[in-house]
Amino acid sequence: MAPTPPAIRLRSASIGYGDVAIVRDADLTVAAGEAVAVLGSNGSGKTTLARGLLGLAAVLDGEVEVLGAPVGRLRERGRVGYVPQRHTVSGAAPATVREVVAVGRLARLGLLRRLGAADRRAVADAVAAVGLADRMDSPVASLSGGQQRRVLVARALAAEPELLIMDEPTAGVDSASQDALAGVLGRVAAAGTTLLVVTHEAGPLAGVLRRAVIVESGRITYDGPLAGAQEEPGGGHHHADGTGEPTGRPGYRLDQPTVTAPSIRPRTPGA
Repeated sequence: MAPTPPAIRLRSASIGYGDVAIVRDADLTVAAGEAVAVLGSNGSGKTTLARGLLGLAAVLDGEVEVLGAPVGRLRERGRVGYVPQRHTVSGAAPATVREVVAVGRLARLGLLRRLGAADRRAVADAVAAVGLADRMDSPVASLSGGQQRRVLVARALAAEPELLIMDEPTAGVDSASQDALAGVLGRVAAAGTTLLVVTHEAGPLAGVLRRAVIVESGRITYDGPLAGAQEEPGGGHHHADGTGEPTGRPGYRLDQPTVTAPSIRPRTPGA
């Protein structure tokens, strides 16, 4: 059986907009099942790196692969989930939690197919995973900001992704909501899903994220254990403990054993 390809692989990659590179000469490999924080100050390029993985920013040089395919050429869009950098769910028409989360299932189905029984179960499982099963038919507008963030996570999980990319998921929500989100991501990581979390402060998720990548001025300056990132420029003050080994089968499933990332050797800045 062929080995599982890395969830993310960048080789001498430059990523940006138009012909302007924001991230330059980046080398990064994230194995299936890892939980990684991408840290950096505002304007460092960390969000551009994530957007490059999603095809939302241009790869100007080098190579970027996601789940074994060049970025933008992955046939099954549902294999990658994305939670954008915004605090709440908004829309012109009122929608329930069920309706918003069901939109995420379309990544697996396509726009023209109707949800079947298996899809409805996936939606219900995703809502339950974020602790909102009792609010399934509540208007999203009636939820708190932290609960709305969890709805966005559930929307991404409804497609049962193998890779989940999140941009500042704990920004602008209270500590109780941050704790709830950490619990959600812990269960998602335990299912084998690869996590890439862009954040300026990994503290609230230190129990989930094991590896840190620091981006400063468009370059990766650190790649190693999250605990070691606290001494690096742009790393903030973080804490993490515990190690483990990833399972061989990626993907958001609630019936799989606990997974944490393997220990990573720190990278020498500029290497």
